[in-house]
Amino acid sequence: MSSWIKFSLFRKKGRNSNPFTRKRVNKNFICPQFRTVLYPHGGNDNKEDNMNKKFTTSQITLLGLMIAILLLMAYTPLGYLNIGPLAITFNIIPVAISAITMGPVGGAIAGAVFGLTSFGQCIGIGGTSLMGVTLFGINPFLAFVQRFIPRLVDGLLLGYIFQGVRRKSKNIYLSCAVTGFLSAFLNTLFFMGLLVGLFGNTEYVQGLMGGKNVILFICTFVGINAVCEMLSATVITGAVGAALYKARLLPETEKKSEKVVKTAEV
Repeated sequence: MSSWIKFSLFRKKGRNSNPFTRKRVNKNFICPQFRTVLYPHGGNDNKEDNMNKKFTTSQITLLGLMIAILLLMAYTPLGYLNIGPLAITFNIIPVAISAITMGPVGGAIAGAVFGLTSFGQCIGIGGTSLMGVTLFGINPFLAFVQRFIPRLVDGLLLGYIFQGVRRKSKNIYLSCAVTGFLSAFLNTLFFMGLLVGLFGNTEYVQGLMGGKNVILFICTFVGINAVCEMLSATVITGAVGAALYKARLLPETEKKSEKVVKTAEV
């Protein structure tokens, strides 16, 4: 250990001798091993960095708006296009936008609202789903799980997905479009997966499957529904996300800690 590190870390005298209590320390003059211990977040101890971790008033307002749109779409023909036992749903788009705006927490909240409205259709609230009514008649609890959990988990994962894609890509439209596409894809995957997993042995689902294997059944059963949902979610989420970014309503992706570590290694 060089003398200047010993002096900065183990100096006993002086008001700012303790490195853990010093408010103004030049992080670039501390070796990487000590920096990761003393400053695990890259040394961002400013108030602005702490504020970035909290939701702004604009973000909370936007989340409320997305929930209002979700409820409007759920209780009007705007949110669903019924085709046979399934329906093309556009409610996943506000969930994706909430996840983009407020991360996993916002996505999970909007996803939970979507899941509750979807389950409501099993008992005639906000419209009626033929499949939902049938599944509710078989087992009400499993019907709730099959309707609620996929939307909740979908919204939660979308927040992490957007953050991950945003760190890799500088194109905000691409990041939002990928999140929108995966919102519809994961929603279909989770929904159909729980349908087969929880109700696969029932006469109702066996009749829908018609002797097909699970993968072939899911592909043929969702078919045009999934394609329409993915296309609409990709285009609309990408456009809305780009507009929100221009309006400065999306959180900035911070790479300060990564830059500090890279500088230290050099």
